[in-house]
Amino acid sequence: MKFFNNHYVLYGLAFSLFLGLTFYIAIFPAIENQKINNALPPQTKMLSAEEKAGKAVYIENGCVGCHTQQVRNVEMDNIFGKRPSIPADFATNKRTDFWRNTANLMGTQRTGPDLTNIGERQPSDQWHYIHLYQPRVAVAQSVMPAYPYLFIEKDEVQAGDIEVKIPEKFLKNKNKKVVASDKAIFLVAYLKSLKQRDFTGNYVPPFLYKSQKKEPKSGGDSQLPDGAELYAVNCASCHQPDGNGVAGAFPPLANSPVVNGGDLELIVTIIMKGYDPRPEFAVMPPVGQSAQFTPEMVTAIINHEKSSWGNNAKKVTVEEVKILMDKIQK
Repeated sequence: MKFFNNHYVLYGLAFSLFLGLTFYIAIFPAIENQKINNALPPQTKMLSAEEKAGKAVYIENGCVGCHTQQVRNVEMDNIFGKRPSIPADFATNKRTDFWRNTANLMGTQRTGPDLTNIGERQPSDQWHYIHLYQPRVAVAQSVMPAYPYLFIEKDEVQAGDIEVKIPEKFLKNKNKKVVASDKAIFLVAYLKSLKQRDFTGNYVPPFLYKSQKKEPKSGGDSQLPDGAELYAVNCASCHQPDGNGVAGAFPPLANSPVVNGGDLELIVTIIMKGYDPRPEFAVMPPVGQSAQFTPEMVTAIINHEKSSWGNNAKKVTVEEVKILMDKIQK
């Protein structure tokens, strides 16, 4: 009974029990979980000083309000990443300082697309600069606000400047050159650093609610996917809906010698693996590989391009495309 009469002993014992349970139930398991389940994926790279500055610009401009950085484990998110996001993907986030936690950039809504893997989906610097200056240049229906204040207008481009090729109709002053500011350069560097690392393990969840996709049979165009729709989703943001591209940034497909030419292997390679031999144009990413195009999808896109915007080239068959896809993927 003396035990209950001595409040120092009573409360001291209760506090010790609480402290012991806290370490045993919460702290020690959390440390172990951090070591095992939240270990950094292979090939993870820490942000460079430029990319960190770009992350600050991303936060400063409220990009997290419209863009997420989390791939959910549902099939519809497969377009944003190769696998669902796991805690280890966010293990590089560190506290800003003792008093402030790292800003959470996972986001809560998708007014714009998820950016988890945007560095792989769109590796072109020029595309990002154009998109930031005026999103409607890249995507006509975009509701994203423009950020022209991240750019500088100059009479002449100087050494070291990064000129941004903006169509005249979107320029405020057609006699000026648009040059990326340091903030724009930092922001693009950060966006290009967003790449989902390859990772396997028992705690990587699978994509759920997969829809049953019927593979089209080879044959006429009526049995292929909608080439115009595939083009609109995967190609139009650079080459434009009218196929005219953007001067100095993305080449036109209308009256293109590549599209109208007879080198089918070149066209298939460009679609699947990207293209970067031309200093006058931006780098084309491996759209086909990233979107996991099938031979039917590639055939539909090629035939759409060969028969649109004044092009009148010979259409191709699924069999021809499949042979070349097997060849270039070996």
